[in-house]
Amino acid sequence: MEEKKKFWQTTQDMEGFGQVYVALEEEKLRWGDMFFIKTLPFHRRHPHLIPLIPQPYRDNLESYYLELKKLNDKIIEFMSKALKINPNELLELFEEGRQAVKMGYYPPCPQPEKVIGLNPHSDGSAITILLQVNEIQGLQIKIDGMWIPINPLSNAFVVNVGDALEVQSAIDAVSTFELRSDNSNL
Repeated sequence: MEEKKKFWQTTQDMEGFGQVYVALEEEKLRWGDMFFIKTLPFHRRHPHLIPLIPQPYRDNLESYYLELKKLNDKIIEFMSKALKINPNELLELFEEGRQAVKMGYYPPCPQPEKVIGLNPHSDGSAITILLQVNEIQGLQIKIDGMWIPINPLSNAFVVNVGDALEVQSAIDAVSTFELRSDNSNL
């Protein structure tokens, strides 16, 4: 516990170690701990957290963050090709490369009916790269109003398209439509 206190979240900042905030009293308790840290770009990091991470774990995390950035860019490139758009156009939208890592731990609970791991949500990011490190089923997706469990795959990432990419795609679709409408009147 003493080690965790070095990384404790503050009321002003959710970076560090802590628990997910419960907004409403009647809301189920979110059962789990997390460590959240901004990783890229470097100037957005909180300098008090990184130096406290013990070696060699700190170097391993640094390598992991950089490899995730490469994976993210490769996924965007593949998505661009599948959508038949110039990969550079999509990569430029996220050029600054804001990246954060959240590690969650959800221990067994003696009263599971009173708790939830995470509330249903969408990801505000462009892309979320999720790694489940055990075989416990937790991730679900909503299809046609029904929650479908996703079985974890060993040594595999789950990639979610986030709200930022979906919103940008919708804006581009509207812009393209408006441009075509204007051109058709010429």
